[in-house]
Amino acid sequence: MTTQATETGPVIRFTDVCKRFGEKVVLDGFSMELSRGKTLSIMGPSGVGKSVTLKHAIGLLTADSGSVEVFGRDISEATSAELAEMRKRMGYVFQEGALINWLSVGENVALPLRENTDLGEDEIRTLVEERLRLVHIPDAWDLMPSEISGGMKKRVGIARALITDPELILYDEPNAGLDPEIARSINALIRELQEGLGVSSLVVEHRIDCIKTVSDEVLFLDGGKALVQADPEEFFHSNHPRLARFFGKESA
Repeated sequence: MTTQATETGPVIRFTDVCKRFGEKVVLDGFSMELSRGKTLSIMGPSGVGKSVTLKHAIGLLTADSGSVEVFGRDISEATSAELAEMRKRMGYVFQEGALINWLSVGENVALPLRENTDLGEDEIRTLVEERLRLVHIPDAWDLMPSEISGGMKKRVGIARALITDPELILYDEPNAGLDPEIARSINALIRELQEGLGVSSLVVEHRIDCIKTVSDEVLFLDGGKALVQADPEEFFHSNHPRLARFFGKESA
């Protein structure tokens, strides 16, 4: 389903990115890369700039210095029209689902197609039903957001992110508000989609179970910098002193 980009190199590259809000420095020479077809998860303490990183990747924020490249293009050099086209190649999964309460599940998922394409109603219906099957809720079209669980809302949000057949999906804390059992099912779904569709994914999360399940690489963000970026096995066995403090593994 997903058509991969023809560009070579990483799908996202941050190079020495600095960002401050007033006196608060959030990113301070932050560099990282997301390889095509892979899932990179960013974790770290609260308030260190994980969600700010996602907002830079989608062009909602602009770096004070350094560069953010997506699909091989410097975001800061893109015109509004070019940025809009780039965003059509991305999907965004919000923490709380961000569903529109007065629209049914099917209409929520269809919304990006209605806003950004000239597809007819039959085509839209077919595509939405395909995505609902993909996230394992095939009979959910007519349900309203008030009638579904938190886990199902997350699946609807993922279906909506997938509806435009993106090359890149950004997940902002996909386990937020979910109990452990439902969170595990969402983690398994994220991994299933990455492997099945070959889509590139950038995940912001702090829950270790999610990170271990979905990630090809894990990055630890602290002090505005990427302190460690490694595959999950190496990451969770790292002897880096900051990771030891974060995971409470310091020796007495």
